[in-house]
Amino acid sequence: MAHLPKEWLTEGLIDFEYKKYILLAYLQQVDQAFQDTKLYPHLSDLVFHYQNLVSLRDHKKMMVDLFPKEISKADFEKLSFEYKKMVEDSELIQKLEDIILFAIPAFKKALEQGKDLYEYVEEHLEISAVGLESLYKEEGYVFLKEAHSKETQIYLYQVSIFNNVEEKYRGVHWQHVETIRKHIGETYENLKLQLIKKHKQLPNPSTFLIDVKVPCPLDATLLPIAKRLLVKHIYTEAA
Repeated sequence: MAHLPKEWLTEGLIDFEYKKYILLAYLQQVDQAFQDTKLYPHLSDLVFHYQNLVSLRDHKKMMVDLFPKEISKADFEKLSFEYKKMVEDSELIQKLEDIILFAIPAFKKALEQGKDLYEYVEEHLEISAVGLESLYKEEGYVFLKEAHSKETQIYLYQVSIFNNVEEKYRGVHWQHVETIRKHIGETYENLKLQLIKKHKQLPNPSTFLIDVKVPCPLDATLLPIAKRLLVKHIYTEAA
């Protein structure tokens, strides 16, 4: 089971042992992924499920609302419907509560494992500016040098800012530009100048080197962490 459905709690048989089996099988696969240093999408899924379960625990009414409704009477002349909840069974709600109380600490333990792995990888990433930094840092280049690799990946990055009612969020998009092999004696500053000559749309780009000290999967771990590290570095320096 590589993915746990969003509705895993209420779909199918509502039975403690059955749900426990489903959950533990899923978490076993997550544990194996973390052992292989693969963080995503598992870490994001864990956060979603954990927060959802905590909300359900704290708001019992939400559990009832998870279930579908059936039409008990329809007034077609007024085009209105009266709905009857399929779930008004206190015994069933108690089963769900038992499952939730078992699942929350299990998810929390897996989350802590993922958090430890995230922090371990992040601690082994070193980020530094290449050459002079531009005042405009929302767009530029990233040199990504992976551990034990003679090649450097070059990405074009763009930071976007969007707001909701309560907070401001920053997202970052990376586009792979090319893969290079740095010669002995060649500096990243020289590579930056070559890049500017080749791609004239950014005449004075902010450019950063992220040096990766530990081997880890590129898509499942390194890129998500490197993107967050870049955004954190840019706006920490600007503060």
